[in-house]
Amino acid sequence: MKKILGAAIGNCVHVWGLYNFLKITESEGFTAELLGPAVKLERLIREVIDKKPVVVALSYRLTDESAKELFGELKKIIKEKNLANVKFIFGGTPPNVKAAIESGLFDKVFDGTESIQEIKNYLNGGKDVFVKAIHSDNLIERISNKYPYPIIRHHFGRPTVQETINGAKKIAESELIDVISLGIDQNAQEHFFNHEKMDHKLDGAGGVPVRSPNDMKAIYEATRCGNFPLLRCYSGTNDLIKWAEMSVETIKNAWAAIPLCWYSVIDGRSKRSLEEAITENQKIMKWYADREIPVEVNESHQWSLREAHDSLAVTMFFLAAYNAKKMGVKNYVAQFMFNTPPGTWMSMDVAKMSAKLEMIKKLCNNDFNFFIEARPGIAHFSSDPSVAKGQLGSSIVTCLSIKPHILHVVGFSEGDHAIYPEELIESCQIAHGVLRNCLFGAPDYLTDPKINSRKNELINESNELLNGLKKFGSDKSEDPWSDPKVLSDAIKIGILDAPHFRGNEHLCGKILTRVIDGAYYAVDESASEIIREKERLKKIIDQL
Repeated sequence: MKKILGAAIGNCVHVWGLYNFLKITESEGFTAELLGPAVKLERLIREVIDKKPVVVALSYRLTDESAKELFGELKKIIKEKNLANVKFIFGGTPPNVKAAIESGLFDKVFDGTESIQEIKNYLNGGKDVFVKAIHSDNLIERISNKYPYPIIRHHFGRPTVQETINGAKKIAESELIDVISLGIDQNAQEHFFNHEKMDHKLDGAGGVPVRSPNDMKAIYEATRCGNFPLLRCYSGTNDLIKWAEMSVETIKNAWAAIPLCWYSVIDGRSKRSLEEAITENQKIMKWYADREIPVEVNESHQWSLREAHDSLAVTMFFLAAYNAKKMGVKNYVAQFMFNTPPGTWMSMDVAKMSAKLEMIKKLCNNDFNFFIEARPGIAHFSSDPSVAKGQLGSSIVTCLSIKPHILHVVGFSEGDHAIYPEELIESCQIAHGVLRNCLFGAPDYLTDPKINSRKNELINESNELLNGLKKFGSDKSEDPWSDPKVLSDAIKIGILDAPHFRGNEHLCGKILTRVIDGAYYAVDESASEIIREKERLKKIIDQL
C-alpha cells in the first residue's frame, strides 16, 4: 500500500482540510496517517525517516511570512537528510500557497478551490487520468471516479432552444456539474412525434421546446466543453420507444427516468389509462435494460408530492425497484427526494429514506445493483432567494445522511422561476461548499433512537401493505406486485391512494393523511386517529 503522512506544521492547529484530503487519498488506495496539529519540523522529519511515506501532505493556515520561514527551514533539513525522493505537497490559504510555490519545495500545492477530480488525478499520476475521469460518457464510471464525493446533477431547460444551448454551454464550462438533466416542455414530452396535436400557446411551458432531433443534438454539442457533462432527460408520455431511441441517439441519454404508474390519467400528462401506462412503462424499462443503460423509476416522490403517507411512499419506492428488476434492469438509480411532503421534519425524512434503503437492499444480488440519488424537494423552497439558499444548504446536509452516489441539486430559484444558468452555477457552488464541510465526519443520524424507531415502523407498515397488495391480487396474477391490472385496480379502489386524487374520476382519493410530529400518517375519517395499514386495508376490502 502507498503510504501518505499528513501534518499541520509549525504552530498551526487547523487540520480540517488536511483530514478531508487524507480521506480522499484513502479512497484512492493510500494508507493515510494524520500526525496532527502544530507538528514541529523535527518530529515531522523523524516520522518521515521512520515510516517512509511516498507523499507527505503539509498544511499551514497562519501568516505567509511565518510560512516562508518554515518552508526555508524545511528545505534545508530535507537536503541535509537526503530526502529528495519523498514528495512533499502543500495545502493552505492563497497567500501561503503562493509562498509554497515560491519555495520550490513542493511537488503540488492546493488552495482549496480544486475539484475532487483534480485531487484524484494528482493522486493517480497525472493529466491522462484526470481527462478520462471528467470526460467519461458512462454514468457508472463517473460515479466510480469520484465516490465518496457524489457526482452533481441539475435540471435545466429554458423557454427557447437557443437560450438553452447558450446556458448549457456556460454550465459545462463551469465544470461544477456532472449531469445536465434536460427539462423538456410538456408539448415535446407528449407530442414530439405528432406536432399537429401540440397547443403552441403552451410552447416552452415547463422546459425547452425541442421539436426535432437536431434540437437535442445541438444542446448536446454545446456541452462538449469544460468537464463534458453527461446529458439525460425524462421519458416522454407517449411514443416511449421512439422517444428512448431518439434521446439515446442524440444526447447519449445517461440513464432513463421512467415512472411506474404516472404520466397517465393519474396526473393528466397523457390520456393513457393506468393499466396502459404501467404496461408501457414496464416495456420501456426493459428496452433500456436490454441495452444495459441504467434506469431510474421516479415513482415514490410523485406520491409524496400528493401528500401520501410515508408508509405508502416506502411501498411505492420498493415496487418501483421491484418492477425495474423484473424488467431486467441491472444498474438502478434509486431517487430519494427529501423535504416531501412539505412540513416533513429532518429526522423523519432521514427515517423514511433509511426505511426505503432497507427495503431496496432486499432486492440486491448479482443481477441487480443500485446507486443512491438524493435531492432536495422542490415544493419546499421559498420564493425568497436568501431563504431558499439556506433551505438548499440544509437539505443537502440531510441528503448526505444516506451517502449518495448522485446529488441532484435543485436550484434555489425554483420556488419562484425556472432557473437561469448563473443561478444554477451558484446553486452548485453552494452544494460543493456543503460537501467540503459535511462529506466526512458528519454525525450518524441513524444512532438517534427516534429515527431508528420510525424507520422500523415504516418498514413494518410497508411490509403490511405489500402483503395486503399480494393477497388482493393473488387470485388475479402470479405476481401481483408487477401486474399492471392488479396495480391499476389497487389504485382505483384505494389500496394505493393519496389525498390529491380526490376529484379524479379515474382514482379513489378517499384517504386522509396528516402530519404528526414531522411525519405523514394515514388517519381515520375524523382525522384524529392514526390508522395502521392492516386496519386500513381491511376497511377497503370489506367494502368491495
